[in-house]
Amino acid sequence: MNEYQINRLGIGRKFQTPSVYVDHTVFENIWLSLEGSRTVWSTLFSRIRSAQHERIDEVLKTIGLAEKLNTKAGALSHGQKQWLEIGMLLAQNPKLLLVDEPAAGMTDEETHKTGELLMSLAGKHSVIVIEHDMAFVRQIARAVTVLHQGSVLCEGTVDQVQADERVIEVYLGRKKKAA
Repeated sequence: MNEYQINRLGIGRKFQTPSVYVDHTVFENIWLSLEGSRTVWSTLFSRIRSAQHERIDEVLKTIGLAEKLNTKAGALSHGQKQWLEIGMLLAQNPKLLLVDEPAAGMTDEETHKTGELLMSLAGKHSVIVIEHDMAFVRQIARAVTVLHQGSVLCEGTVDQVQADERVIEVYLGRKKKAA
């Protein structure tokens, strides 16, 4: 499917490397991402309506960047760029967020805050996260699905998955020792 078709289905995607408009402010990044028509005319000549301003403020508070609204996105830390991109997805109001390795390259503090951010979306959006950092997965996951060569290898809680002999063999290269 084309990007616009995926978006129209209510699916927002965030890839591992943050993709933000580095020469625009945090506020402008969210504004450009708001759901709605994006014709050249409306983008260049329209004014921000009060409902749009309220939505931008709400997103900025959710992602913890309200105090950075006038900061150029290029001046943000790696973690803040990740949160901004999550905010850009939220501005589109998707039903489902697909998030690829959101904690990659983050400090422990940023990783924890990212987990809190994703958990705060529960009940408003469905979120699927692809992640290899098991401490992060433990923080956010209700259910874990392990894929291997395109097929489901195991599903369950973090503890169940980490104890599964197939997961241990495939991902650690060894069989679980008998007790």
